[in-house]
Amino acid sequence: MSRKKVLFLIGSPNQTTQMHQIAQLLANEFEPYFSQLYYDGWQRPFYKFLLWSGGLDKTIVTGKIKAKADKYLAEHDLRNDFEARVYGNSYDLIVCCSDVVVPWPLMRRTKTIFVQEGMTDPLNYWARLVKRFTRYPILAIGTALNGMNNCCDIYCVASAGYQQHFERVGVDADKLIVTGIPNFDHIEQVRHNNFPHHGYVLVASSDLRETFTPENRPKFIRECVRIAAGRPLAFKLHPNEELPRAVDEINANAPAGTMIFTEGNTDHMIANCVELITQYSTVVYVGLALGKPVHSYFDVDDLRRKLPWQNDGTSAQRIATICRVFSHFEGSGPAFLRQLDAGAFAAPPAANGSLAVH
Repeated sequence: MSRKKVLFLIGSPNQTTQMHQIAQLLANEFEPYFSQLYYDGWQRPFYKFLLWSGGLDKTIVTGKIKAKADKYLAEHDLRNDFEARVYGNSYDLIVCCSDVVVPWPLMRRTKTIFVQEGMTDPLNYWARLVKRFTRYPILAIGTALNGMNNCCDIYCVASAGYQQHFERVGVDADKLIVTGIPNFDHIEQVRHNNFPHHGYVLVASSDLRETFTPENRPKFIRECVRIAAGRPLAFKLHPNEELPRAVDEINANAPAGTMIFTEGNTDHMIANCVELITQYSTVVYVGLALGKPVHSYFDVDDLRRKLPWQNDGTSAQRIATICRVFSHFEGSGPAFLRQLDAGAFAAPPAANGSLAVH
């Protein structure tokens, strides 16, 4: 009997590695294929225009971030079915890391599961305008309107706080289930690392300017220096930031000896720091889970409410179980989750409302 085919839609390095973890757990029953996020159907001409005009140059769907994803697939010998046009497959399941950019015709005829990647961008004034007056969440240039399309059958999210958030953005409440999310569900383990530095204040910056958000970076750097108050200071730059501009700004506004990293394991750097400064970055959750003092442009109390569930690294298995069982289910996503809640499957829900995998 041939295995079912599943298409994983990927994006940033974090999204790509999360999808790979889930795919590995489904390999016995599914043939996994991967594609960078893409538009198809009636929105494709508009998407092509944005690509042609450079409007998406700093996003995950093109440029160096797409190149990183393609390189990852090649290095791990994973099949890259870009835009589902390489292999000519008919898919039994699609697993999405975003519903901002989706292949609508394929989504409508295929079972679909959304997996939250990490923190969503703030619902700022521009994002609210886009949500109110357009049908194109991509115009928010970021993840603020993840969930607005409400197009997937099931939405797997990081925590009860994010369950409430996605409902506010536009996802039907009966499509949502708390599973935790890979890469952010067993943060305690990053304390064991070989990063050579300790005792510094770490700044994990964001790609605000690259995603068309105004920022006074010199002022931000000077504020970081103030918070450090003479302690050693280190910057870990977002992979999408423009170099050498970001490095030059740090050298001009921070004390001599400030460490600057453009590569490396950010989680390990956070584990060894004494205080964490972020802007709009999911890595703030690493600091919170480790009990570090943190700074963020988000409300820190709200971040604590949304902190991804720490379930000892079982999120990928929980999501894979949903994928496996739902692929055989004759019915809608909400109907599936209702039966799951009723204990109809071998993997009943845990007491906190998320899937318990046995």
